[in-house]
This record gives sequence, C-alpha cells and structure tokens, in this order.
Amino acid sequence: MVDALSERQPGAIQGAGLVRNTAIFAVLAACLVIALIIGIGAGRFSVAPLRVLELVWHGVVDPSRTLTGMDERIVLLVRAPRVLLAALAGAGLAICGAALQGVFRNPLVSPDILGISQGAAFGGALGIMLGIWGGPLIALVFSTGLAGLALVGFLSRIDGRSETVTVILSGLVVSSMFAAVVSLLQFVADPNTSLPAIVYWLMGSFASATWERFLTALPGLAGGLVLLWSLRFRLNLLSLEEAEARSLGVRTERERWLVFAAIAVIVGSQVAVSGIIGWVGIVIPHAARLVAGHDHRVLLPASALLGGAFMVVIDTLARTVTAAEIPLGVITALVGAPVFAVLLRRHYRERNSE
Repeated sequence: MVDALSERQPGAIQGAGLVRNTAIFAVLAACLVIALIIGIGAGRFSVAPLRVLELVWHGVVDPSRTLTGMDERIVLLVRAPRVLLAALAGAGLAICGAALQGVFRNPLVSPDILGISQGAAFGGALGIMLGIWGGPLIALVFSTGLAGLALVGFLSRIDGRSETVTVILSGLVVSSMFAAVVSLLQFVADPNTSLPAIVYWLMGSFASATWERFLTALPGLAGGLVLLWSLRFRLNLLSLEEAEARSLGVRTERERWLVFAAIAVIVGSQVAVSGIIGWVGIVIPHAARLVAGHDHRVLLPASALLGGAFMVVIDTLARTVTAAEIPLGVITALVGAPVFAVLLRRHYRERNSE
C-alpha cells in the first residue's frame, strides 16, 4: 500500500501543478481579453462591449471591406491597433523584467538597467530634434537602443569575461551618460517646436499608434518574446549561483548575453513606437510571482499576460480620465513607485529574518 501511494504521489503532484497553472493562465488570459474589450470600447465615443466584439469579428473575417459607420472606423482603425500595441508592449516589458530578475538573482532590477531604454531615448530625442519622423525615426531609436547594450557589453568585459556585477555597473554608467546627452538635447532644442515633442515622447504614449506602427513593432516584440520563452529552462538554471549553474553544464556568460540580446530587441522595439514607459518591468513580475511562483516556465507567460492587461488598463485610463491625454510614464510611476516601496521593504525584511 505504501509503495503504491509513493508511486502515485509524483504524478498526483504533477497533475495538481498542471491544473493550477492552467487555471492561472485561464484567469490571466480572461483578464487580458476583458481589458482589451473595455479598452477598445472606452473613450469619448464609447462603444458597447458586444458591439466591439461584433466589429472585431467582422474585421477579422472580412478585413478588406469598406468601413462606413463611425463606430467601425473608431474601433478598427483607431483603437484596435493602439490597444493591441499597448498589450504587446506591456507583455514585452513584463517578461523582460521577469527574465532579468532571474538572471541577476535580484528581484529589484528592471529592463532599464542595461542602458537600452536610455540609448533608445537618445535616438528618439535626436531624431525629433532633427525633424526625422516615421520609419527612419523608429529605425534610429532601435539602433541606438542596441548600441546602448553593445556599449554595456564592451565596458563590462574584463579579461575576456563579463561578470554580473560589472554588467550592472556598466549599465548604470551607460544609462547615466545617455540621460545626460538627452538632457543636453532638450536644452538646445527649439522650445516652440521640437522640445515639447521630445518631452512628451520621453513620457511615453500610444497616441500615435496605427496598424503600420503595430506591424513595425510586431517582429521585434514577438520575436523577443518567443526567444525568451525558448530560454525558460535556461533562465531557471541562470537564477542559480554561478558555480552551481556551470556545474550543470550551462555556459552562463553566453546564455546571459543571449537573454540580454532578446531584451534589447523587445525594449528597443517598444521604445521606438511608444517612448519611455517605466516601472512595468519591475512591478508586474513581482505580481506574477505571487500567483505563479518562481519557475520561469510558468512565470514568463504569466508575466506576459498580466503585463499586457496592465498596460491596456493604464493606457485606457490615460486617455479617458481627463480631456487631455496623460502620459503613460506619469501613471505607471504613480502606480509603480508605491508598489516598489512595499516590495523593497518586504524584500529586506525577508532577508533580515533569514
């Protein structure tokens, strides 16, 4: 009898975990779908949820048909690309934060630590000041974001290797340098034309979202998400101590920089189409861990779903709370800073109690 029970226990535990994870994903996916429907319908010209579903269904079935009604044009041409882009960007930032916190074994790091965001911010500010818009601006922002990561890699590599601490310190140096250059560009920018555009862009917004921009950002965001998902097993090993991970056959430095490259693609694509949006990559992974645990096989998709829903809700609030649209960075900071303070106190309280 004991032997029979002992043989059944692993399968029962695995089955219970599968049921639990399925339930978590179902709830988070439902939250994302609800946020998408509400986000598409909310605004000065509100559209009922059932009408939103009807219009979206017609748009999927017959995308080439002529849009005649006002609600059709608003839903399918204005709000749908904006809401979908917000969901994709939120998912990307959240999964980047979850991956980085695992790689650095520190729950307080975020995608901003690699210098990618500030590098992309420099490209955006420079492009706006020079009058570059559209595709060339997106390409410039993406390129400078990758350049920021490359510079971090160059500075952190000492004697042919780059340690975790040197990567963090190099990221801080590169971010500070690009932030200073962005401030200099703001100082010399025309206060009547380019300066307001630079300031508003740096605060983050999906106001300029179109299907063209969505399709431009889709390859980078989706490709980075898929790459990080394919590394989920490696992320579990990278979250171990360096020596322990190497003893298990992980080439830690190579795997770590592969993760960084995927994050650079995601963050660069996001900043290129919506500007700087902070706090998502540090707050959402913590919330996902509360329901999904620390296993990256579950944490990554949970973070993506929760991050997508969170960003859609934030974007909906930004354009509906007041007559003038509020920059996303303002709202995410107002939400993220208090949550981060609570998480910080909780983290150090747990460390002191060990």
